[in-house]
Amino acid sequence: MFGLDPTLFFLLCFCLLAACAFEFVNGFHDTANAVATVIYTHSLRPTQAVVWSGFMNFLGLLTGGVGVTMSIIGLLPTELLVDTNVYHSMAMALSLLISAIIWNLGTWYFGIPASSSHTLIGSIIGIGLGHALLPEASNKGISALNWDKVIEIGQALLLSPLFGFALAIILMYILKKTVTNKEIFKEPKKKSPPPLWIRSILIATCTLVSFFHGRNDGQKGIGLVMVILIAFLPGYFAINTTLDMQMVKSSLATVQTVTAKIDTIPLSEKERGNLADLKHSASDLAIITSQNLTPATLTTDQKFAIRKAALTINKHSKKLIESESVALSENDKSAWKKATAGSKAPFFTFGASSSTGIAGVTDFAPNWVMWMVALSLGLGTMIGWKRIVVTIGEKIGKDHLTYAQGASAELIASLTIGLATAYKWPVSTTHVLSSGIAGTMVAQRGIKNLQGDTVKNIVLAWILTLPVTVVLSAGLFLFFRWITG
Repeated sequence: MFGLDPTLFFLLCFCLLAACAFEFVNGFHDTANAVATVIYTHSLRPTQAVVWSGFMNFLGLLTGGVGVTMSIIGLLPTELLVDTNVYHSMAMALSLLISAIIWNLGTWYFGIPASSSHTLIGSIIGIGLGHALLPEASNKGISALNWDKVIEIGQALLLSPLFGFALAIILMYILKKTVTNKEIFKEPKKKSPPPLWIRSILIATCTLVSFFHGRNDGQKGIGLVMVILIAFLPGYFAINTTLDMQMVKSSLATVQTVTAKIDTIPLSEKERGNLADLKHSASDLAIITSQNLTPATLTTDQKFAIRKAALTINKHSKKLIESESVALSENDKSAWKKATAGSKAPFFTFGASSSTGIAGVTDFAPNWVMWMVALSLGLGTMIGWKRIVVTIGEKIGKDHLTYAQGASAELIASLTIGLATAYKWPVSTTHVLSSGIAGTMVAQRGIKNLQGDTVKNIVLAWILTLPVTVVLSAGLFLFFRWITG
């Protein structure tokens, strides 16, 4: 099938199943983030809560586009994304999957609300560092890793829990001052549902967290699958198979026209190098697009050449457009941004996203990939919730979770995740909600209301996830590269 020998076909199937397993684990690992409050407050029965949460995760992923997906893939060195050696790409895919699943399962087993986002990003950084240690990468070393993207995503992962913690405190303070019915500040009664209005709010916040979790975390699974497909079947997935080559040609002409106007004298040495690389890649892409070929008639080598050129153009364009040294009119910058724009996904766009620029060459995911990952995430959400629900409901604070605390934490979490997805930032649903719960506990009775041991375990997992997964994935990558030659 697809011209693969039996061994490679088996490995392809194994990697796709492993990617589904990662998203399945992500589902039941993060289920408690959405369902803890409605289960703990008896707003919904456990079965109802996890099925509803699973459905909303499923719907969220299908309507989320691929912006976060491309941010995740963009962490990898360009050389790895255009390597035509299938065994090299296989080593990358296997090390990424195995390291991410090992850490996710380990933290779930011990009931620690760890982050799938941290896990995946740490694994990707580890692959980049492992690649830097290879002899063929000695000329670039660790600079081959997209450090700008690493820093950008790292800031999102660092700041989002702090944002959630602070906003939860503020929201709880406002509720205390404005809500006269103190029923919402009481501990849930055993096996007795809350008043209808409180129950409605809690179900609504559960729905929002589940939906936005699907839109953000689900895209990470899409990114995994696309890395695997590009690795094993570059002839089919190196570029968007529904690509409009005339659109690429038109966008490329705009990029070349605008970049020709840039005065190089005020630029730094690094910016001059970026501009030179961009122009060189644009010329390479122009040669291919001038032949009036279609995706169906392109050779695999031409597809990889297009992919490499598009990745280089978009990578350097973003840096140069934002540079104060680049003197261009606002109209020129706007045209440049549009010509290199990524995918756009309307609120209800099922399947592959539309694109308005050169990024459409690489920013895509087939319909079946999105459905496969959505099903894995949705089914995973329906399993494994018990271990972490107790941590969220009873072990973060010394007091049991109240109605107001649950609704506040989930409202803040859904807002934070929704904004992050809009800006294409992968954030941790786990840490955003856990920090929100902690914020509500502090708002209730001060910092002394937090349980030190649980908070310490969560923070420790937050701190350790990146270094552990970096080392694990780097080691696995080097091992697989060694045995594949």
